[in-house]
Amino acid sequence: MENKKVWFVTGASKGLGLALVKRLLNEGYSVAATSRSISDLNKAVNDDSDRFLPLAVNIKDESSVQEAVEKAISTFGKIDIVVNNAGYGLVGGLEELTDDEARDNFDVNVFGSLNVIRKALPYLRDQKSGHIINISSIGGFVGGYPGFGIYCATKFAVNGFSEALAQEVNPLGIKVTIVEPGYFRTNFLSEGSLITPKNQISDYQNVRDAQNLHQNNLDQQQPGDPEKAAAAMIKIAGADDAPLNLFLGADAYDLAHKKIAEVKNELEAWKELTTSTAF
Repeated sequence: MENKKVWFVTGASKGLGLALVKRLLNEGYSVAATSRSISDLNKAVNDDSDRFLPLAVNIKDESSVQEAVEKAISTFGKIDIVVNNAGYGLVGGLEELTDDEARDNFDVNVFGSLNVIRKALPYLRDQKSGHIINISSIGGFVGGYPGFGIYCATKFAVNGFSEALAQEVNPLGIKVTIVEPGYFRTNFLSEGSLITPKNQISDYQNVRDAQNLHQNNLDQQQPGDPEKAAAAMIKIAGADDAPLNLFLGADAYDLAHKKIAEVKNELEAWKELTTSTAF
């Protein structure tokens, strides 16, 4: 059965993006999907139907993004749901990571998504409908992980601009959802998806322990099922009351509640000092 909605998904050759694209195609949706390598994308998706439009895109390049959005519009006539999924993990202490390493993580995880949003919004505004789904992380809500400061900072940025965007575009008939997954069993922790610093400092044993845990113990042991994450995203895209924040995974749910409780406790513990600053 063919579904009428048209999806535009970045970072679609692996991870949650790949799981989402495959499920969308199986359910009859039209999908424009992007990756840095169109051959990797075609091989991973393995679909030659006219409902699948593979696109080679450098999301750090505005002209590349513009070309991809225009190609999707010319092929399918519209875009209904934009999923900003492209991104990568970075583990390293703040002192260890170079300026270039930190900035590149922001260029992909933050400014790449902003490029897509800027190029897609004129079409969504014109049709007065649409849904932008920004894939963040539980690390965009909880940042207390040694070695993940820059990565979490990129995801905190995604959460922040998404909250503002939701207010800006709501009067235009456009919805925004921040997806904040916990650990899902993808290749996110594998070589090529989780980048480590070129210059490591021996004093940061807690960072090395976190790096070892993620690369050698958690990889392919994550509790989350990518297929179920994809189904959840499709479900909220069809909901009239789609949430602004969608946490995915019991681990994400528990960590979010823990952070909320900690902030609330500190607010109350320091209430007198907090509220003592007025003239």
